[in-house]
Amino acid sequence: NATHSLFSCENLTLFKVCQRSGVQPLGSPCVFSTAAQQRSTGDECGPEDPRDEPKHPLSDCALQHKAIKLEEQVRDLTERYRKALADSENVRRRTQKFVEDAKLFGIQSFCRDLVEVADILEKTAESAAEEAEPSNPNPTLKKIYEGLSLIEAKLQSVFAKHGLQKMNPVGGKYDPYDHEIVCHVPAEGVQPGTIALVTQDGYKLHGRTIRHALVGVAVESQE
Repeated sequence: NATHSLFSCENLTLFKVCQRSGVQPLGSPCVFSTAAQQRSTGDECGPEDPRDEPKHPLSDCALQHKAIKLEEQVRDLTERYRKALADSENVRRRTQKFVEDAKLFGIQSFCRDLVEVADILEKTAESAAEEAEPSNPNPTLKKIYEGLSLIEAKLQSVFAKHGLQKMNPVGGKYDPYDHEIVCHVPAEGVQPGTIALVTQDGYKLHGRTIRHALVGVAVESQE
């Protein structure tokens, strides 16, 4: 009895200590009941059978509507892609044309200045040709004329090499894009509207007029 009383006192003391600390002592009925309750709760909250989940299959009408909508989106994206591709190709062509024109006509301003030098050289050669007549025995003047003629021919050859060409409009029709009228002359032996004379040569660079020719156009004489 004394041993049983001591064991009961110890259990009572242990129970009070565990109660103060919030811990359930081993062998306590509360522990077993709590564990059983947790097992019971866990069993109740266990995963449900996926076969018990409700199924909501799409109807044929809904699937057809979705397919039509997707086809419309594909057509729209395809059309946008084609437009973007066409715009990109146009930009590429314009850029390429710009680069090519820059290469061809980048020296346009330089050519305008250079043809003025050609004008001076041509007039000087003509003046030297008038002085270097057979009646004038001056050999120095004759050599100057020959040298100027060679320089003029070489300069025109260099012009042609780089796409710069002199116009020869005499006898042709007047073109406002290539010619500029400075005077009118009587149409003697030529049709009216024909270019009869040139007071200043015109030049083209790769087919583009960089200086208009100053011309005189033949007109019918009024008596």
